[in-house]
Amino acid sequence: MVFNSFAFLIFFPLVTLLYFWLPHKYRWWLLLASSCFFYAWFKLSYLFILVFTIIVDYFAGLWIEREEGKKRKWALIISIIANVGVLAVFKYANFMIGSVNAVLFRVGQETFDLWEILLPIGLSFHTFQAMSYTIEVYRGRVPAEHNIFRYALYVMFYPQLVAGPIERPQNVIYQFYEEHKFDFQRVVSGLRLMLWGMFKKVVIADRLAVFVDLVYDNPHEYTGMPIIIATVFFGIQIFCDFSGYTDIGLGAARVMGFDLMKNFDRPYFSKSISEFWRRWHISLSSWFKDYVYIPLGGNRVSSFRKYFNLFFIFMISGLWHGASWNFVIWGSLHGVYQIVGRFTGEFQKKVIGLLNNQTLEKMIHAGIVFFLVSIAWVFFRARQFGDSIYLLKNMAAKSSHSLTEIVGLIGQQNLIVAVLAVALMERVHWMQRKVNIAEWFDAKPKWQRWSSYYLILGAIVFFAVYSNTQFIYFQF
Repeated sequence: MVFNSFAFLIFFPLVTLLYFWLPHKYRWWLLLASSCFFYAWFKLSYLFILVFTIIVDYFAGLWIEREEGKKRKWALIISIIANVGVLAVFKYANFMIGSVNAVLFRVGQETFDLWEILLPIGLSFHTFQAMSYTIEVYRGRVPAEHNIFRYALYVMFYPQLVAGPIERPQNVIYQFYEEHKFDFQRVVSGLRLMLWGMFKKVVIADRLAVFVDLVYDNPHEYTGMPIIIATVFFGIQIFCDFSGYTDIGLGAARVMGFDLMKNFDRPYFSKSISEFWRRWHISLSSWFKDYVYIPLGGNRVSSFRKYFNLFFIFMISGLWHGASWNFVIWGSLHGVYQIVGRFTGEFQKKVIGLLNNQTLEKMIHAGIVFFLVSIAWVFFRARQFGDSIYLLKNMAAKSSHSLTEIVGLIGQQNLIVAVLAVALMERVHWMQRKVNIAEWFDAKPKWQRWSSYYLILGAIVFFAVYSNTQFIYFQF
């Protein structure tokens, strides 16, 4: 079930009302049942795959807590193998077969048939969340959960099941034991966040997607300005799409009294690629840092090893996002950006610092980051490696369409709505530099708050794009 669907419009209020109506001891059963229903809505067989890893990790957690020495380590290894194995089979099997086939084809050998496998929605997200549980139990940071159904709820909690944030057990499991009383202010805050997330998704992201899809699905028909505009649009689209999902999920959880971790913090305001990754998909960045980068030695090793670790983390991060060489290149590019940024950071500060204007300096730094991130987005969005190369080579070429023709392709009304919506979003982001936007909003008179709610709701009703319902990160 997707958040921006009629089904969710019925599902969310019904589950929420039942949640507050039921006695506390039954609420978590409702959440587990509704989360199963939410996920099975996509495809019932997805649920059985999830159940398999839940059972393995639950018993692995108990084993780790009970045993000592090598037995604990073997329990962790079995858990990791089970989770990574599921990913390998359902997400990467055809990628590996296809890569082998490419080599066999070149040497004139017979190729293998691809497997008929459908990738379960959000597999990478809940797999990483499950792995964090057994790792944290192994490290002694959290006790093993002895109720298998409550553990299942930790993995399957519907607001963040499909596209994160990737939570840690110590941040979530205890909340399922707490009694959350109805709090009007918290409910309003959660609904407001959901409304804002829906606005970013259906008014901005899905509207920009129309032109992005037109260019990126038929790249060889365009050169110059259409490619540049589509690439810039995609950078905004993917932020609004993914952060919009996160806002809806966090808002839905907040309404019921649950606090989930922040996953985005105005990433395009970053002054370096390192800062960008501290602001973009925060739960994934911190996951790789805590469970892969630091165990590899982090910054406590030689310079060469440190940079290799950094590059390696971003390369596998790319592979986590998708089973294709384009995603590997996308992740590797960010690894290269990180390394080059560390070498040239001080030089950049000195050169740009000659302007002696802090605001202008920040804008230039943010502009450089957006440019580099946008170049990498080409590999993320393009369907094939050849398309990526064509798009990059022809960005600076003579434009295949005049500005008037481009506006015609986008649609004048679409362009006006998109520009105004993005301007509103960036205005909010600009304010967030100095104020807590929620507190600022709550301090306003009631008529101003409710006028804003109706304005955003009206924009969603009248300017939403209803034909493009899928969230980008569902494929991961």
